[in-house]
Amino acid sequence: MKNFSLYVDSAANIPEAIRHARDIRVIPYHCTVNGDDRLCFDENVPFEETALAHYELLRQGTDIKTSLISSAAFYDALEPEVKAGNDVLLVIISSGVSGTFKQATDAAAMLMQDYPDRKVCVVDSANASMGEGLVALRLADLRDLGESIETCAKWGNENAFKVNSFFTVDDLKYLSRSGRISKTVAIAGTLLNVKPILQADGSKNAKITAYAKARGRKKALATIADIFARRAERPESQTVAITHADCLQDAQMLADMIRERGAKDIIIEYYDLCTVSHVGPGTLALFFWGTDRRNAATAAETQPAAKTIPKNA
Repeated sequence: MKNFSLYVDSAANIPEAIRHARDIRVIPYHCTVNGDDRLCFDENVPFEETALAHYELLRQGTDIKTSLISSAAFYDALEPEVKAGNDVLLVIISSGVSGTFKQATDAAAMLMQDYPDRKVCVVDSANASMGEGLVALRLADLRDLGESIETCAKWGNENAFKVNSFFTVDDLKYLSRSGRISKTVAIAGTLLNVKPILQADGSKNAKITAYAKARGRKKALATIADIFARRAERPESQTVAITHADCLQDAQMLADMIRERGAKDIIIEYYDLCTVSHVGPGTLALFFWGTDRRNAATAAETQPAAKTIPKNA
């Protein structure tokens, strides 16, 4: 019997069929499109349809801005659950990527003050997209085995850094547009066909940092596959996730590469709308359980002046 309810923000990117099967509920981000407020996730609209329309707006240069999920929005979403007598575990995008984590913890504190018999726990996933999603799925496993909400929250916060996240972008202009890299770097990288490999790092509040670079798209995918081979733990017995922003053929190519390196259970999903607004169509990401990022010596840690990607929302 499930002894608490499990929620994620919409950046968790978990495919609909899996969410429903695992009873994981979603609190959506909002974005503004040419000044108009829109949901980044709508349970009543197929996500593929929403995602493809969003990617096309990005290609057209539409002004799209993302924002935090406010503490009031979290409170309003969770209060009916708490009021009904249920405890809640909430998994949130990395606190180093978004201020949403603080909004969630503030809402949890208010809910427990108003409903002192209930528990509302928040896990910092130290990830985005399906990196966050993989943490939530493992917590669903523990919940369904009968573990308490306190045990699950502790496990999540202790083990989130074991999810490794690596991605590459197709066009540097989106990182430039959102201030993640300079226009000069974006132009030079485009002219030289340089594809950056980015990661969720091992810092206390996990941030997006540069890991490596490759000349051309295929080499970038091969680099990510090689990282998987070095860092994945028991690849044959874990769920691996790939998210893509309208580059399904590349996603399938990467899936084939990591199958050759031991992966068997692979999820492929369209990239969540909040995160993709800052990295653009053509972005491709890989998420897997592996080396604890807090202990691993990564390229970004050994190369001088690795550039940190600022918070996006």
